Amino acid sequence: MIFKLNKPKPALEGRKKDIFAVPLLPLRDIVIFPHMVVPLFIGRERSIAALEHAMGQDSYILLCTQRDAKKDEPGENDIYRFGTLGNILQLLRLPDGTVKALIEGKMRAEIRHFLANPNYFIVEVEEIGESYDPSAEVEALIRTNIASFEQYIKLNKKIPQEVLQAVSTLADPGRLADNLASHLAIKIEEKQPILEIINPVKRLEKVLFIMQREIEVLQIEGRIKNRVKKQMEKTQKEYYLNEQIRAIQKEMGEKDDFKSEIQDLEKRIKKKRLSAEANTKVRHELKKLKLMSPMSAEATVVRNYIDWILSLPWYDKTKDKLDIVAAERILEEDHYGLEKPKERILEYLAVQSLVKKMKGPILCLVGPPGVGKTSLAKSVARALGRNFVRLSLGGVRDEAEIRGHRRTYIGALPGKIIQSLRKAKTNNPVFCLDEVDKMSTDFRGDPSAALLEVLDPEQNYAFNDHYLDMDYDLSEVMFITTANNLYSIPLPLQDRMEIIRIPGYTEVEKLHIAQLFLIRKQREANGLTPENIDFSENAILTIIRQYTREAGVRNLEREIASVCRKVAREVAKEGPEHKVRVSSQTIAKYLGVPKFRFGRSEEKDEVGLTTGLAWTEFGGELLLTEVVILPGRGKLTITGKLGDVMQESAQAAMSYVRSRAADLGLPLDFYRRVDIHIHIPEGAIPKDGPSAGITLATTLVSALLKIPVYRDVAMTGEITLRGRILPIGGLKEKIIAAHRGQIKTVIIPKDNEKDLKDIPPRILKAVEIVTVEHMDEVLLRALALAEPETLFKARPDAAEAPSPAFLPPSPEGPGEHEIHAH
Repeated sequence: MIFKLNKPKPALEGRKKDIFAVPLLPLRDIVIFPHMVVPLFIGRERSIAALEHAMGQDSYILLCTQRDAKKDEPGENDIYRFGTLGNILQLLRLPDGTVKALIEGKMRAEIRHFLANPNYFIVEVEEIGESYDPSAEVEALIRTNIASFEQYIKLNKKIPQEVLQAVSTLADPGRLADNLASHLAIKIEEKQPILEIINPVKRLEKVLFIMQREIEVLQIEGRIKNRVKKQMEKTQKEYYLNEQIRAIQKEMGEKDDFKSEIQDLEKRIKKKRLSAEANTKVRHELKKLKLMSPMSAEATVVRNYIDWILSLPWYDKTKDKLDIVAAERILEEDHYGLEKPKERILEYLAVQSLVKKMKGPILCLVGPPGVGKTSLAKSVARALGRNFVRLSLGGVRDEAEIRGHRRTYIGALPGKIIQSLRKAKTNNPVFCLDEVDKMSTDFRGDPSAALLEVLDPEQNYAFNDHYLDMDYDLSEVMFITTANNLYSIPLPLQDRMEIIRIPGYTEVEKLHIAQLFLIRKQREANGLTPENIDFSENAILTIIRQYTREAGVRNLEREIASVCRKVAREVAKEGPEHKVRVSSQTIAKYLGVPKFRFGRSEEKDEVGLTTGLAWTEFGGELLLTEVVILPGRGKLTITGKLGDVMQESAQAAMSYVRSRAADLGLPLDFYRRVDIHIHIPEGAIPKDGPSAGITLATTLVSALLKIPVYRDVAMTGEITLRGRILPIGGLKEKIIAAHRGQIKTVIIPKDNEKDLKDIPPRILKAVEIVTVEHMDEVLLRALALAEPETLFKARPDAAEAPSPAFLPPSPEGPGEHEIHAH
């Protein structure tokens, strides 16, 4: 028996044929099956016109899906030929101009051809009827579909349970197939073929096949979600999403990037030559990494750690150039003077050529700014053929900057030593630790203490960085440290370094450096040629004396650069043939008024004015000392921003003068009748140290006895209460300053005579050096006396001797000796 599934529609009962014309509504992203009631929102004008025409006729319209949903104006070929004939139940116009339609699908229909109509689609369609033979097989198929749909609903929580109840009552295979297909979450390309299957049994089989496949996909998704859920915390949303992607890739068999990264690391480990400890550690960490989730925070830490180990130059090194002659030539090309450091480097090369392996020397270049300490380290690297790396320690106050942070901290990194070696790419670079005296200490540790291991040749073969947590060999690194002074470097750190002092340059050395290096460098930097600019020797000396005050040549180079820039401006105006001769007379035109008074001695011998010598970070300086005697009651005033040690030197000088009062012809109580004011000019500049002791004593005696001090005599030395002269430091810089100030005689302690060998012979010829052991010798040489031997007289009645004319009468009462330091 054959059952007719679709009864004739009331609106179509009068028609004699199954082929008729109806308006067409193209659909986007939806396939409507028979027996579905669907709300549609229509906005296209042609589609609204088709709906209005259908409502004016018999409310029937053909519903067909577009092949490409993105097309706003589909053509005939853009619409599927099979569709559903629908009945418009309700039509509602919305305020925005769109239309909401409630449409019920009635039966399948196929487009025969399109009829001409400019406003909307009208098509001629053929109704498609359905029939089937009832059987046990069909019944089993219906039950299987309903059971599968029940399983599908359990996995897909988006479909309500009421739908299952409605579906379970359907006994017609075609209607069941259409109803199930409308609820499956599948693409349009899969739903449309189901609509086009006319045989209801085959259609139900197709739906069952798709439903079984979707159930399997949903089960896989469930497994993925369960697996991911176990590996993450509830709060890690981003981690959860990444794990889902990974699990999906695993189910689909796609390439796993994490595995390829592991393989790359294994290849690098095989190729890289590591120490035994590093090799064991890196393989252990790689094994841990394989067991981790690639998106976990710990995996990133382990990956970075392995990368750091593999990027270090464990055994990569450059071959030293052991040609001493070539190395000496390079050092001479780059720097003028600096004999001691150059000699030490050449000694190292000589020993290296005789010994197979030698520990890298650890040198400390100490000198004022601008004398070429850092650039000398670069030249050493060039002479040895090694890579050069520089680390500035100025302002470093954290011990972890040197030794790194432990891996337990977020964002931990190795210390600057290991980071610099990674940058150097070799295990034996020349490593410059710049400004080693500028480190400071706070609650985070003492970086200078961490350097003790780095700079100790007996320990640095097993330097242990906190981040690496393994020994690294620094013994082949040549460390060169630089500093401006030693007093701020801890003594244990000084003990580990070979200290080489680089004094300030003399005028002659600065002149040669300017002629050989600085002028050529600045001329090229400013686009000039030797034909455009020429400096006379006197012009350079004028710049050195009146426009710079330094031990190095940094400011000298700036002033030369300033002259070159102004000459470059003239050349740009006058043409490339323009030539300028810079002389001492024309230098003010380019540099303006002289910045410094050239440190010359006084024009005449003065009472109470003595020239002392001082050492500064910028070299030696002339230090004038003044004393005036005023009527008073024994007050001693010290001004000039002097430090504690210098104030004590003034008091020691005063005590010496009082102890020799009788021999000098002074009343024993002279200090009770006068106020003494000691002043050292340039009061804004702090001054300290004991080396001004003999200068202060000489000035006091000169002021008390009204005897002038020779203007061309300078002196330095520490005084004791008994008048003995003790040695001082910075002798070379002080004598160079005296020579620069045209001092003819310099008085120094006898114990400093051994240091004269470091002073250039040219200066020793120009300056007379007088060595003394006692203050009496200083006074005899410094005071302008017609008969020096008359200075000290044996006067047993000195206590009753008349007061010198400048002293006021002794006040009644004992008086007090007051000291005021400002």
